[in-house]
Amino acid sequence: MIRAIDHINIVVADLERSVRFYTELLGFRLMKEASLEGEWIDRIVGLKGVKGRVAYVVAPDGEPRIELLRYETPAGEAAAANSCANTAGLRHIALRVDDIAAVTARLRAAGVEFFSEPVRVPAGVVQHDQGEKTLVYFLDPDGVILELAQYR
Repeated sequence: MIRAIDHINIVVADLERSVRFYTELLGFRLMKEASLEGEWIDRIVGLKGVKGRVAYVVAPDGEPRIELLRYETPAGEAAAANSCANTAGLRHIALRVDDIAAVTARLRAAGVEFFSEPVRVPAGVVQHDQGEKTLVYFLDPDGVILELAQYR
């Protein structure tokens, strides 16, 4: 039986840039870093000659960790469709905040582009125990969709 989500992997083009984005801009804490190579990682990911570096970051309130992984070899490709909300597959990670307006303003001031202004989910669409929900999408440096979610 599944017990919990252990981590979420994001493949990045520039590990240092992504660590700065997630830690300095979003407030995650850097937990660990490591180099990955050898037959064991080749077997796990189904690729040959893997060499990579990984950094684990975690939000202030805890897990799951986000695993930021930079493949040095073999190189992968960025697919523009992955930054579209309607592309099949894992499409966004929602980050809970207390003040969506303040966080959005701070990120905008740092150059982050948003899909829209924060939008309140109409009452009756989905009722959450935490109350009314307001959401907004934006992209990380590699085009991964992130969502801010505020409950009132």
